[in-house]
Amino acid sequence: MRNLRIAEIITKPKPDNSWKLLKQVGIDEVVGTLPRAYFDWRQEASDDPWSYSALARYRDLLSDHGFRLACIEDNPPMNMIKYGREGREEELENVFRMIENMGKLGVGIWCYNWMAGVGWMRTRTAVRTRGDALTASFSYDDVKNDPPPKLGTVSSDTLWKTLKWFLERVIPVAEENGVKLSMHPDDPPLKEVRGVSRIMNSIESYDRLIKMVKSDSNTITLCQGNFTLIADDLPNVIEHFVKLGKVSFVHFRDVSGTPENFHETFIDEGKTDMASCLSAYLRNGFDGIMRTDHSPLLYGDESDVPGYSILSRLHAIGYIQGLYDSLKHEKK
Repeated sequence: MRNLRIAEIITKPKPDNSWKLLKQVGIDEVVGTLPRAYFDWRQEASDDPWSYSALARYRDLLSDHGFRLACIEDNPPMNMIKYGREGREEELENVFRMIENMGKLGVGIWCYNWMAGVGWMRTRTAVRTRGDALTASFSYDDVKNDPPPKLGTVSSDTLWKTLKWFLERVIPVAEENGVKLSMHPDDPPLKEVRGVSRIMNSIESYDRLIKMVKSDSNTITLCQGNFTLIADDLPNVIEHFVKLGKVSFVHFRDVSGTPENFHETFIDEGKTDMASCLSAYLRNGFDGIMRTDHSPLLYGDESDVPGYSILSRLHAIGYIQGLYDSLKHEKK
């Protein structure tokens, strides 16, 4: 059985107590976003956050505090690429630069998505769950009358065409630089939101993705909170994609509900058999990284972004570590 690599996301732009807490519970690898703010006195305002200088300073800052940057879960502007509009060539060049710089710095995974115009969405952020912890939720009824975003609507046919255009150009650059592209599902995984089509919302869509450009660099982020809403048997889905060698990144989390109406749960109270899921990764040779995601807000804690408070993520990390230890002992 492979060692499990838990690489927790860093949400604060500068070191704080959350960084210390992550180290204390055994986290050595981290997932980062593009450094869009000053991280230390060396970074210049003229640097794009995907530039070599900005990413190198970010990597060095994390390294100084005992972390290895394993993944970037963020991207330069890409809406013109997704919509297939004027300006996409310039956006593509910035993606090239980011991937090249990640390769130079040893950051091997880029988590991206194909949500156009409207990104991941929650409609309420103060839903009460176990023990009056606050969690986030999505209800289609809350947005069904919302107009399209400022870039307008886009069809699923266009999104598939622009995705193919993108992959055919970016995958060779990723291969050359030792970086894996890791496609995150639509969140929520609906066919459309606010008049904008979505395409990464089914198992069939992911099979189509990995066949579109065959490459070890064309991989997926198996975000369980989304996949469990579109799959009746999530452990079987995990086995399918891991056996293909296509899972580079996992968001180990859970929800309750349907794609049209769901809320985020504690890691131990959602709709999914989490032990069977982790077993499916380990049995089938998963060798990527895993992180927690979207946890309820515990009493006394705070969060700048709903779902990313530190205390509930520590609970989720401990839960994963406990599951992993129990599965290791079962194998002996």
